[in-house]
Amino acid sequence: MTRTLPRRAAPQAPAVPAAGLRATARIVARADHGGTSRLPVLEGGGPFALRRVQSHADQARVCLVGAMSAPLGGDRLRIEATAEAGTSLRITAAAATVALPGRTGELATYDVHLTVGDGARLEWLPEPLISAEGSDLRMTTTIDLAPTARLVFREEQILGRSGEHTGALRSRLTVRQAGRVLLDQETAYGPGAPGWDTSAVLGGHRAVGQFLVAGPEFTDQPAEVRLLGGAAGDGAAQGVLAPLAGPAALATVIAPDGLSLRRLLEQAAAG
Repeated sequence: MTRTLPRRAAPQAPAVPAAGLRATARIVARADHGGTSRLPVLEGGGPFALRRVQSHADQARVCLVGAMSAPLGGDRLRIEATAEAGTSLRITAAAATVALPGRTGELATYDVHLTVGDGARLEWLPEPLISAEGSDLRMTTTIDLAPTARLVFREEQILGRSGEHTGALRSRLTVRQAGRVLLDQETAYGPGAPGWDTSAVLGGHRAVGQFLVAGPEFTDQPAEVRLLGGAAGDGAAQGVLAPLAGPAALATVIAPDGLSLRRLLEQAAAG
């Protein structure tokens, strides 16, 4: 008589942690009884260290400080900021954000979601995003505005550090007011994006940025279209300021470097 012994279960392989970092930062501005904007929610994590900055009048101010190098390939990062009704919130950054390649070659994602309530004002004024050679980043920014909300938004992207090629950068910006789309655009630069460096797109420039303002005042007085900077083809920073189909205006600029990009965006902001 043959006896069959029970088969031992195969040993389970240890769980392998997902490549990359997962982190979400949350900021909420809320008005107190006197109308001053407070910060009841200020949650960082991972590469996001959030610092309160001395307030100005009734405005709450926050500075994003990088606690580590990020985003790297494989990272999944997100920032959520809300200016509730009647508040004023200004968000800046201590330094540029540098997208870097990771160990696995996986792409990184960086998502920003801004919400602005009725009668509130949100200023989003970070430092540039630098797309380092070998990196692969997908960035999305979604902004939801109440009917009487005000927004000041700056976005700057530098394609490659000094003396190097750019990484792959794909970015989408969506702005909605009371559910209606004011702006929905997607851009792609670097490896895998055909034609991005031709004269029809950047024409050899390595810095691109936008300055967007929105508010009820643009309903009755839309911005006038005007050209910014030098003439096409002379190598200098150049751009255009134009009204959107809604209470907002958008300045778009390309430039040879980050310094001239910032100068022209500030010129557009000053009117």
